[in-house]
Amino acid sequence: MKNLILLFVSFVFSLSIYAKNESQPISVEVTGKGKPIILIPGFTVPGNVWNPLVKKLEKNYECHIVTLAGFGGKEPIEFPWLPKVNESLKNYILKNDLQNTTIIGHSLGGTIATWLASQSDIKLSKIILIDALPASGALMIPNFNPEKLMYESPYNNQLLAMDDVAFEQTATTMSKGMSLKESAQEKIKNWILESDRKTYVYGYTDYLRLDLRENLKNISIPVTIIAASQPYGEEMVKQTYKNQYVNLKDYNYIIAEDSAHFIMLDKPEWFLKQMQTILSSK
Repeated sequence: MKNLILLFVSFVFSLSIYAKNESQPISVEVTGKGKPIILIPGFTVPGNVWNPLVKKLEKNYECHIVTLAGFGGKEPIEFPWLPKVNESLKNYILKNDLQNTTIIGHSLGGTIATWLASQSDIKLSKIILIDALPASGALMIPNFNPEKLMYESPYNNQLLAMDDVAFEQTATTMSKGMSLKESAQEKIKNWILESDRKTYVYGYTDYLRLDLRENLKNISIPVTIIAASQPYGEEMVKQTYKNQYVNLKDYNYIIAEDSAHFIMLDKPEWFLKQMQTILSSK
């Protein structure tokens, strides 16, 4: 009998170790009390990008701060990456009964929020999209066809084969287009460099494949979009959003003047005020 008990304990302990070591599509940190809010960062970005906002919100809101697999020091997962991230977030909402929650998402995080809002079995309160599009691939790729976007491509293979010096140069170039501040550009570059390389390459292919323009027809909750004016200028940005969100019945649109993609880093005080105003509105 004693041997059986020891065997059972050993088995349970082995399962526990396995569960801890198994990579998960999302990691979530919860802080604060009140109405729930889920905060989803953009591609390569750790959840702590939301720290200044969370400090303002956690007195009145229960903040669920997400970091995606392969980013911010989190272990990578098997591919396809983004579908697993989406389903994991959906299951997290259902498992924790986070119905009527608000989702705030930046870039890819906003695209994921859009996908979640279009799901019939999830009832959200509102979504706030920060410089996020439902189909980034359609904007970036001529004759866009998601089925033609493959993991194995010359561009992807080149990125995977780059040595650390060449990849850092690539990350530096990319970061300069995402913020107007040098200090923020350095952060963005480091987030790229800290990412799992394969997730960075193949995960971005997943991102470009995702086209939610038809899904917008299924969204009836309040949507607020905050768009950066730079580097393309307000008129071009406004037209881009109008074209991409044509299937969304109604949304509130706010332009962040003198800001690039990382609005929360380029205009932190303005951003915090906007977020508090949006969250307090009915």
